[in-house]
Amino acid sequence: MMMEDLRENAADAGAGDATGDSAGGMRNPDAPTPSVYPPPESMRPTLVGSHYMVSAGHPIVAQIMANVLERGGTAIDAGIAGGFASTVIQPDMCNLGGIAPIVLRTAGDRRIWSAAGVGPWGAATDLDAFRDRWSGDIPLGSATGIVPGAPDALLAALARFGTWSFTDLIAPSIAYARDGLVLDHRTAIALEIMGRSFCQWESSRAVYWPRGRPPLVGEVIRQTDLAGTLETMAAAEAGSDRADRIERVRAAFYDGPVAEALVSFNRADGGVLDRADLANFRGALVEAPQVDHGSWRVATTDFTTQGPVMLQALGILSAFDLKEASTADALHLAIEALKLGFADREAHYCDPNFARTDQNQLLGADHLAKLAGRIRMDRALGSDLSASGQARPRFDTTYVCAVDRAGNAISVMPSDTLDGSPIVPGVGAIVSCRGVQSRLDPDHVNALAPGKRPRITPAPALAVRSGGPDTQVLAFGCPGGDVIIQAMMQAFINLTVHDMLPQQAVEAPRVATFSFSNSFFPNPAFPGRVDIEARISADVRAGLARRGHALEHWPDWEFDAGGVMMAGLLDLGGVDGPALYGAADPRRTCYAVGR
Repeated sequence: MMMEDLRENAADAGAGDATGDSAGGMRNPDAPTPSVYPPPESMRPTLVGSHYMVSAGHPIVAQIMANVLERGGTAIDAGIAGGFASTVIQPDMCNLGGIAPIVLRTAGDRRIWSAAGVGPWGAATDLDAFRDRWSGDIPLGSATGIVPGAPDALLAALARFGTWSFTDLIAPSIAYARDGLVLDHRTAIALEIMGRSFCQWESSRAVYWPRGRPPLVGEVIRQTDLAGTLETMAAAEAGSDRADRIERVRAAFYDGPVAEALVSFNRADGGVLDRADLANFRGALVEAPQVDHGSWRVATTDFTTQGPVMLQALGILSAFDLKEASTADALHLAIEALKLGFADREAHYCDPNFARTDQNQLLGADHLAKLAGRIRMDRALGSDLSASGQARPRFDTTYVCAVDRAGNAISVMPSDTLDGSPIVPGVGAIVSCRGVQSRLDPDHVNALAPGKRPRITPAPALAVRSGGPDTQVLAFGCPGGDVIIQAMMQAFINLTVHDMLPQQAVEAPRVATFSFSNSFFPNPAFPGRVDIEARISADVRAGLARRGHALEHWPDWEFDAGGVMMAGLLDLGGVDGPALYGAADPRRTCYAVGR
């Protein structure tokens, strides 16, 4: 959200100096020329380009994606390459055996497509047996193993919308896995912290603490089993028909020796998956749920994810004038809209194949108007939840996005990490541990069940400018558990309502509500709680506290506030029409590249 002091700073920076040259200089002919350069508008510059733009959770991934585009690939090819590369470069944030929700659109097509990118519980899953075996707990490890969804979603997008071969786009990932990844400081720290969990599994410790201690910055991690799995998939790509070739790649993961190794390890370690669960799984590419917000049409993944919470909140906020609101009012409105969306998430969001209500009605104008009518400007909404214990802190997940000058755009959010489930020997990947986001209450809409996908937190997004040719498109996303869609929404509003540049939009200080049941077991709730970054002024904090928000203070640039990334083909002014813009949040290792 835009802060009042940022508005003032922006005005001061653009005002010029009365003693400056009035000839105009770089500005329009009638404007005074500043006598000094204004201070930077953001910590990092907003990237601009005319050919392509990518943003990713790690600089190496961004470079791999840029190389695809430099070699003639589309944004779709680059995003899929980045999704796979992230599983090698960011083992602390995602995994080949994990999940990868996707939203994309192709140039010239008004339709926006999405894939939930998450697999189901095995057919042998039994809720009562699970509760009895684990004494009412949802443990980390193989017990929460579900069918990996990431390869399926990425390969489905490649087959239907991509142009490159799997062999070509996976080559740099194989090289980094086999030849080794030199650790940066942040990844080394992450592997040290996560080692407290994954070192209980020798197969994981051997790869990520190979010297029997936490790896240090500058040391090399080699993932040779993972390289072998990717090579096996690439070697299967044969035949004259492109779709058939990619189907063979998919089968090499889901219906062959790789699948046998995954299933055998999972069952021996407390899971219930079998070969048929993997062989019979196939996700779907569907038209993405959408809402209008101002002149933008915003889309995300379906109700298998928490993505529609952001859509509901944006729909609710359409009833209010955010541009003219004070900072305290704007933040209050955002918090309240999100709380209402999260309440619907708790009651209705689940695998649509198991839904008890028409989930699409949650995005209907009548429902959103009723929710907006519940918001009071003078006080925060109450909650029927009781404060409860501490959740396991989980803020893993990464993100990649790409947009090219033709208007192709993709948004991918890979997740599941090695502290949640052991590496499978010989495969170099985990079996997705995302079952931890299911519920053990049989009456809960998100209760675990055979063949049912858990409701997940990762949820990438796309937005297109509505009301005419969709020449403007924005891909955006963020890691961070329950904070994901909260940070994304605030950055989107900063850009589209408060006229910030993309980098300003992702750097601006943020808030997050936790007045709902956490997505991770044991699902604690913190009624009224709002975490708020220190850069938000004291008078704004006081204004929120007066309304009844229970503030908890984050430091500046808080990691848990997420790391928003953007890539867009946007018209931000000037006579030459849309240009490509990119932004990457300095709160994490995010990085943008463009030309």
